[in-house]
Amino acid sequence: MGAYLIQRFLLLIPTFIGVTIISFLIMRLAPGDPAELRAGGGLRGAGESGISTEKRGVVDQAVAQWRAQYGLDKPLPVQYAIWMENLFTLNFGESYKDNQPVVDKIRERLPVTVKLNVLSILLVYLVAIPLGVYSATHSYSIGDQITTLFAFVLFALPVVWLGTMAIVFLCGGDFYFVFPPGGLTSIDYSTDWSPWRKLKDQAWHLFLPVLMLSYAGFAGLSRYMRSGMLEQLRMDFVQTARSKGLSESVVIYKHVLRNSLIPMVTILAGILPGLIGGSVIVETIFSIPGLGQLGYEAVLARDFPVVMALFTVSALLTLLGILLSDLLLAVVDPRIAFGRRQ
Repeated sequence: MGAYLIQRFLLLIPTFIGVTIISFLIMRLAPGDPAELRAGGGLRGAGESGISTEKRGVVDQAVAQWRAQYGLDKPLPVQYAIWMENLFTLNFGESYKDNQPVVDKIRERLPVTVKLNVLSILLVYLVAIPLGVYSATHSYSIGDQITTLFAFVLFALPVVWLGTMAIVFLCGGDFYFVFPPGGLTSIDYSTDWSPWRKLKDQAWHLFLPVLMLSYAGFAGLSRYMRSGMLEQLRMDFVQTARSKGLSESVVIYKHVLRNSLIPMVTILAGILPGLIGGSVIVETIFSIPGLGQLGYEAVLARDFPVVMALFTVSALLTLLGILLSDLLLAVVDPRIAFGRRQ
């Protein structure tokens, strides 16, 4: 296992570098110049329609100064080399928007996004596994057809529309005020509250965002669980176990379920990137101060240091999630022995 971990960590390095190169090029080649935004892009864009040559020259000079200050006047390979050099010291630079250290911004908002994603993953699996087991053990029944229809409807609903409808109908819009429309704490929140009251207040605020982030995951994952269970139920070992007189619950939950969990663990590697990407939409809709909201604002402002830092953190979390799913396979399936030949 130790040799396998070392090998996987070594493989993460070129993968991580490739991700950073692609994200760096996307940001640098995308339309929009942060130097023009800081120097007054509106004046520069209006230069073709009537501002004086003198004013245009002043704006151009200001743009050149900002580009030099940001290092945008250097060739792309040089810019990337400087960024990578700073990365090794965890120096993501300062935000173009407010000159605040990017590390401080990420340190402040990372726990919020991690909390959202961890709760979402737990909800996805807690709902998907029982739902998939029920559908497989009652295949083609009315209950199975209802859960299948329900799963496909949820899977087809876009989170932007459903989140907006949730705010309108359940968050004090035109109908009911069941949940708060945004934020993580109430307006009257106080540090003097008891731990139980703080927990209830945060759970009240996180319920809808976590649900919006999770519903497509457990809808799709329950179908994978159902298919895996049905495939295992057709195996010869199931008939053998039943012929030995084992109860149906022992056959299902001890033998079939464990084998069906193997693909579910593998799918974890694909769920995590989707949740991180989906948190951008959810955090923006519900005004949650996480990495998703920070990234959305940074893209609009062409804040390259913040966007690159968020790409880096997201890529690292995704790669670690893939590694975690591989390691969990050994827990679910003892036949897997990483780093050792059988």
